[in-house]
Amino acid sequence: MKTLEIIGFKRANLDSATLNEIRDSGNVPCVVYGPGIPEQVHFYSPAILFRDLIYTPEVHLVELNIEGMIVKAVLKEAQYHPVSEVLLHADFMAYTEEKAIKFEIPVKVTGSSPGIAKGGKLEFKTRKLKVKGLASNFPDFITVDISDLDLGKSFKVSELKAQGFEILTSPNVSIVTVGIPRALRGKKGE
Repeated sequence: MKTLEIIGFKRANLDSATLNEIRDSGNVPCVVYGPGIPEQVHFYSPAILFRDLIYTPEVHLVELNIEGMIVKAVLKEAQYHPVSEVLLHADFMAYTEEKAIKFEIPVKVTGSSPGIAKGGKLEFKTRKLKVKGLASNFPDFITVDISDLDLGKSFKVSELKAQGFEILTSPNVSIVTVGIPRALRGKKGE
């Protein structure tokens, strides 16, 4: 898993006027909390630094440099403007190498499905899975092999083998399904 560096500057004023000034100047208001941090640290960072963190399907660990204070963290939550989808706020959770954390890891599909070859359509039911473990054990993505999926079949969380971390998403959840197109539904019984 890659580590990205984000540089931040502490902020004392938490009122909405100050937050709007921060956003208008091309920055994103942020907060970091968690192990090793006695109390929440409010800071802001240039919005451009979030490009490789937010607008990618990959997962990254983050090294925050807030005026010389180095914090290892993961992006816990990002808030976006409902219309423009501009990043409005980012919450980071600090972590240590010794303590397990909860995180979401994206799913990556591999293989060729016989159901898709027959005209089926791959449908994602979930694109990320909740996991718990040491951050250093998290993979960039969780691989789902669809080589055995025929028409109407699903790949469930219970079929995954996790090494070095625990999958918290319910084992009964379908990750992907090969949907049967309407044109093929009538032919299936023939």
